[in-house]
Amino acid sequence: MRQSEAPTAPRLLDRKLLFVTGKGGVGKTAVSAALALLAASQGKRTLVCELDAKGDLASSFECGPTRFEPRLVAPNLWAMSMDTEASLRQYLALQLKLPRGQYVAPLARMLDFVASAAPGVREIVTVGKLCWEVRERHYDMVVVDGVASGHIIGQLAAPQAVNRLVRVGPVRNQTGWVLDILSDRSTTGVLAVATPEEMPVMETMELVDRLAQETTVGLAGVIVNRVLPELFGTREEEAFDALSEPAVAGSLSEALGGTVTPLLEAARLMVRTRRSRAAHVERLRDFLGPSVPLLYVPYLFLRSYGLRATHQVSAAIAAELES
Repeated sequence: MRQSEAPTAPRLLDRKLLFVTGKGGVGKTAVSAALALLAASQGKRTLVCELDAKGDLASSFECGPTRFEPRLVAPNLWAMSMDTEASLRQYLALQLKLPRGQYVAPLARMLDFVASAAPGVREIVTVGKLCWEVRERHYDMVVVDGVASGHIIGQLAAPQAVNRLVRVGPVRNQTGWVLDILSDRSTTGVLAVATPEEMPVMETMELVDRLAQETTVGLAGVIVNRVLPELFGTREEEAFDALSEPAVAGSLSEALGGTVTPLLEAARLMVRTRRSRAAHVERLRDFLGPSVPLLYVPYLFLRSYGLRATHQVSAAIAAELES
């Protein structure tokens, strides 16, 4: 079952809350940072939140470690890392109107124990914090560097699951408004990140189906990251074949002072790799249909990913959104 957006679906950066996810290693943190930077550059007060707190987000902005308290990392852009216990403390301070001190800490520890034992509670504390930022309009946009696609469904479905179990009371009230924000497709969306390879594409397709079947959250789009450039065409391949002839290759090697065979094999490998990746992208495009935005980010031949790469990915996404 596919999930498609209505023709009037909002543009990617018009949403208030955007969860970015994908198979591990596809570059979702780089995309999250780039999207947040792009939104901030357009004048939006933007918060980017790292859920797994690995520290990769800080590397993307070449700033110090991010913490639960948001810190300014660029004009209009704040970054933070999720901390479940700190989120519980903040929730209690707001709900019970208590200072974040010695009276809140024991309650937070108790609820943290409950969250560890009761399914869905920890997820609601995490997702609820992000929805609260949206509800209170502290930022124009919240970009979430989410957990991997295999785990994000559980987070997004938690409020819905608790609502089915709890019919009345304060817990129902709290999960109710969270679910309202998550279910509003003009406000919230999931952006899937994939690379043009078999396993990431298959996992993205599975995510899209599960998102439609198990949650109320809409699919905002898919980004295909690390797309190889088309360096060689049919004519170049014919030239490679001609240059590989023993007599020609021998003459070239003698003229250049070294064998050209590895260079020609590398060129052929580049052609085969790009064609294989293009087939995976075509399969993904057919699966999604024309109504789901499919954006492309080129392969950046960089040794390390820092602020420079973040700007480059941001510019690539901006160009895709404008096309």
